Amino acid sequence: MLTPPAIDHAAFRATAELIATRRSIRRYAPEAILPEFVDELLRCAVNAPSAHNRQPWRFAVICESDLKVGLARAMGERLRADRLRDGDAPDVVEADVGRSIQRITTAPVVVMVAATTLDMDVYPDPRRREAEYLMAVQSTAMAAQNLLLAAHSAGLAACWMCAPLFCPDTVRAVMALPADWQPQAIITLGVPASQGKPYSRRPLEEVVRRVESA
Repeated sequence: MLTPPAIDHAAFRATAELIATRRSIRRYAPEAILPEFVDELLRCAVNAPSAHNRQPWRFAVICESDLKVGLARAMGERLRADRLRDGDAPDVVEADVGRSIQRITTAPVVVMVAATTLDMDVYPDPRRREAEYLMAVQSTAMAAQNLLLAAHSAGLAACWMCAPLFCPDTVRAVMALPADWQPQAIITLGVPASQGKPYSRRPLEEVVRRVESA
């Protein structure tokens, strides 16, 4: 007979509650976050697991207003050009660009999350090269989730924005990042000025398949 594992139910419930109550919050109070505490959050981030333990995540932190404005405007210009090329209505495009710029410039802290394949294994064939790239991206995403949860545990608000995927060269150039840093996302951080919107999740029955022997 199998012995049931010793489960710390109190610790589990606390962790489950932390995960369930996290929200993507885009409005922040005008209060600064100490750089030392941002470092504490990043220490939580880099404790994530990673493929081959290569730790391919990279982070660039912006707190200065002029730098946030420069990044937001450059990304906004790229967004505007892409959307107008798609044939979207100019007024709709301008509204979206304005929202995107505001979300970045009003956040006390902006963390650009990047992945690098510099230390990943190298293969001669594209199939395995793509697998190594995806390993780096997955590892980096887990580090970013650590950062989001750590911020929430401290009562801070955060929002994951994937916009850099649409303009990686722009982000890299504006922030003067190394060539091997591949921008994946921006995480905005601050003291919450709103509670965030409620969300729903698909039931387990829709997303889980239990594989059993025939």
